[in-house]
Amino acid sequence: MALTKSPYRGTRDFFPAQMRLRNYIFQKMSEVSELFAYEPYDGPILEEVDLYLAKSGEELINEQIYSFTDRGDRKVAIRPEMTPTVARMAAQVHREIAKPIRWYAIPNLMRYEKPQRGRLREFWQYNADIFGAGELGDVEIVQLAVEILRSFGATDAHFEILVNDRRVVDSIFKKLLRLDDPSAQKLYKVVDRVKKVTPEALAKLTGEILSDGGSAELFSEYIRLTSFTDLASFLERNGLSDDAREFLTFSKNLASFGLSAYVKYDPSIVRGLDYYTGIVFEIFDKHPDNRRALAGGGAYANLLQIFNEQPLAGVGFGLGEVPLTEFLTSHKLLRDFSRPRIDVLVSYQVAGAEKTALVLAGDLRARGLKTEVIFGETKTKKVFAQSERKHVSSIVFIGEEELRAGQVQVKNLETKATLSIDQRDVETIARTLKGQT
Repeated sequence: MALTKSPYRGTRDFFPAQMRLRNYIFQKMSEVSELFAYEPYDGPILEEVDLYLAKSGEELINEQIYSFTDRGDRKVAIRPEMTPTVARMAAQVHREIAKPIRWYAIPNLMRYEKPQRGRLREFWQYNADIFGAGELGDVEIVQLAVEILRSFGATDAHFEILVNDRRVVDSIFKKLLRLDDPSAQKLYKVVDRVKKVTPEALAKLTGEILSDGGSAELFSEYIRLTSFTDLASFLERNGLSDDAREFLTFSKNLASFGLSAYVKYDPSIVRGLDYYTGIVFEIFDKHPDNRRALAGGGAYANLLQIFNEQPLAGVGFGLGEVPLTEFLTSHKLLRDFSRPRIDVLVSYQVAGAEKTALVLAGDLRARGLKTEVIFGETKTKKVFAQSERKHVSSIVFIGEEELRAGQVQVKNLETKATLSIDQRDVETIARTLKGQT
């Protein structure tokens, strides 16, 4: 039986055109991160399953993780997310390095999910985390997320950031609705599905948790809140104002950073992972044909404690390259990556010019020009045909006449200008190709 030429379901082959796009996206992410003084890191693609059992959600462990027992009888998993890894790494060094710790990574991850638009089993996900920064770290991580999307040309017309705070939700569930921990966890799962179920289904799900009508009515009022102002009024009426002081300060800081146009309060944002303890947020595409989450994150205060370390507050987010690509495509924010971008195509039309062409190509590469050589004597017509299949800026021709005169002919394909230049004057050739003459 012949082997299939297709990749494993939910994964992709990256041919050069796809790699050009992926590299462009990763480069933008890295450039913006380093402008904010975040440093790159990475970890192993395999981790012990216990790392995820300690804090990740049940759905991730029971349904999405790729795990196996290795030859040393250790239960290991292909990493499905990066936050436990960065916490493990921070736990090793946080006592010795200056705070705050700002790190970013673009790891390869795998989850056993049903492949669909914007979601695959294998994917790359940008992750940024800041440890030991206090309340301004929460604001900076949102600012970083906004600037990454802005670097691709996106504006508040293209995306919005929906925010909430698990501390506020805990206060409402336990103090106002008087739920014990198991019931509160059940209600968290319901809230996480609010936008995915009908009002009738929501009433049924909450009715199974909230036994008295008063609690159900309070919950219904809470879940319909649409702004920070609404939240503040709701909490004041119910004697919980002090419990939201940090979150409301966060909202004011967002405004002072000029982020109000991007950010909106949403009580249904709680995030499914168990380690979040403070602010949580999701970034949503506003395009009507692609209305879905692009990214998500939040604050965690106790994650380092699973390594018997002192608490060190952190906040971070993940932005998947699959939904990001869908977002950029939907809003027409991507240039054409179907063809390579080459600065110069070096060609020769006579056999004796081969060495001249190869030496010149090396000199041009040394000066930062992306240079391709067409091997073999090639007629001018064929050279132009080759250039049309690629995104070529200029062509260097070395024909019989040029070889005899010790020159090269440089043709700019955009301006159609043609110059003859001494083949030994590499500096002038390079400046001409760069449009500096």
